[in-house]
Amino acid sequence: MSAFSARDGFVASDLGPAAHFGNPLGEQRALADGRAVVELGLGVVTVTGPDRLSWLNSITSQLLLGLAPGVSTETLVLDQSGRVEHAARVVDDGTTTWLLTEPADAAPLAAWLSSMRFMLRVEIDDRSSAFATIGSFGDARVDDAVVEWVDPWSSVTPGGWGYASLEAHPGSDWTLRIAVLESTAAVTLAGSDRPAAGLLAFDALRIAAWRPVLTDIDERTIPHELDWLRSAVHLSKGCYRGQETVAKVHNLGHPPRRVVMLHLDGSDAVLPAPGTAVTLDGKDVGRLAASAIHHELGPIGLAVVKRSLDPAAVLTLAVDDVVVTAAQETIVPPEAGATANVPRLPRLGAVKRS
Repeated sequence: MSAFSARDGFVASDLGPAAHFGNPLGEQRALADGRAVVELGLGVVTVTGPDRLSWLNSITSQLLLGLAPGVSTETLVLDQSGRVEHAARVVDDGTTTWLLTEPADAAPLAAWLSSMRFMLRVEIDDRSSAFATIGSFGDARVDDAVVEWVDPWSSVTPGGWGYASLEAHPGSDWTLRIAVLESTAAVTLAGSDRPAAGLLAFDALRIAAWRPVLTDIDERTIPHELDWLRSAVHLSKGCYRGQETVAKVHNLGHPPRRVVMLHLDGSDAVLPAPGTAVTLDGKDVGRLAASAIHHELGPIGLAVVKRSLDPAAVLTLAVDDVVVTAAQETIVPPEAGATANVPRLPRLGAVKRS
């Protein structure tokens, strides 16, 4: 149940928090300007015990050993092939490590962590029902937070790597804060006169900032494809599951797919849903990961496409009987990876032609 359900205009999303309060575009502006808050409905998993940080460091993609209280970061759980299984926003308060994840992933993440405890001194708890997660931007903080997570997306984190080649990355102005509130404090906030925005507003802002989240992935996703090395992977830390793939693709190969931003044709007032096939000349070349209507950019989306796709190609997405065209904006370029610059050796027995 949403803490904001009694607000005028409340329209629930599939996740429970508000999708909007009657004016999604106006809510976007208020949220981006730091005037509004948004209930995110994230899952909350806590890890306690003296071994918590060294243990999490050994099984996830980020350097968490010695993480100072109050410092925010992000980490991924990968499978043996380097594919993303879980993602968590991480902050430690000195006694507890707080992991904020997408609502559907809280229980699976807690279960996986519990299966990896072995003999270590850690305790894992899914506390999603006891807390609300409230987002805000800029310096607009939320009072009475048990803990606050500040998104590191605005710059490449230590040990990370950014594939986006733009000097002015749209994420450089991304100033998201997430306050974790006890349920009673969230109800008090909802009853105040502070403006509130819905998830439609939040999704539009994060797509415009090229900010990946767990719901953007599929069963094949590796971090490189979403430019997630920027904030969630430390390339020079010790071994963890999937680390070999992360290093090999980054140093020697190229990610097989790459994320692009799509500027969608909105003339038919149709917004393709996540999962819609992205096509070129009738052939599938990718899938839409997220879509929204931005208050300045109009209809936009994030799509994961084949690495070899021409960045200048105009793409299409079918929604029932309507064909929506889309122009690409490159996030991860086709040449991403191969940073070690190892020269190719000639094939054994090949004839050198003059």
